[in-house]
Amino acid sequence: MKIYYIKILESVVTIILYLILRKNAIKIINKTLSDKFIHSSRGMIIKKIINIILSLTFLIFISLIWGVKQADLAGFIGSVLTFVGVAFFAQWSLLSNITSSIILFFNHPVKLNDSIVILEAKDYVIEGRVINIGLFFITLQTKESGEITLPNNIFILKSIKNITKETKKEANITNENHIK
Repeated sequence: MKIYYIKILESVVTIILYLILRKNAIKIINKTLSDKFIHSSRGMIIKKIINIILSLTFLIFISLIWGVKQADLAGFIGSVLTFVGVAFFAQWSLLSNITSSIILFFNHPVKLNDSIVILEAKDYVIEGRVINIGLFFITLQTKESGEITLPNNIFILKSIKNITKETKKEANITNENHIK
């Protein structure tokens, strides 16, 4: 009977650690959002990814505490990772888009409601206002064709001109010239 008490105690400690880690991760993400003046929708993506990673880690620890054999767990995880690996290999851009969304969250200067031009499109110019940044796609509102969605990796691979920032700089220069 004492073994169950130990397992219950270990489970409670694991749950508390999971909740603390999750709360701290959300605080760090929210601080990054406010420090960099990034729209909160970008934070939702990162919060989902961190939540999934922490939840999977939590489930693994709980499984080990309650007696799932490591060999069985390793076999299951290996099978799942093999399946996911084959799926990602078949659609490598999927993994690229997830990675790109994380990079866009932390480092890219384009934010929601910015007007942008994608410069390296050979046959046509892609210009529009960013209306949504998701885990796989960014949605632009264009003047001609309405809404278009682009994979996140395009924002990493192509040169992007942020017209919104350019307009703000021109306004500041004009104001400075009028003041002088």
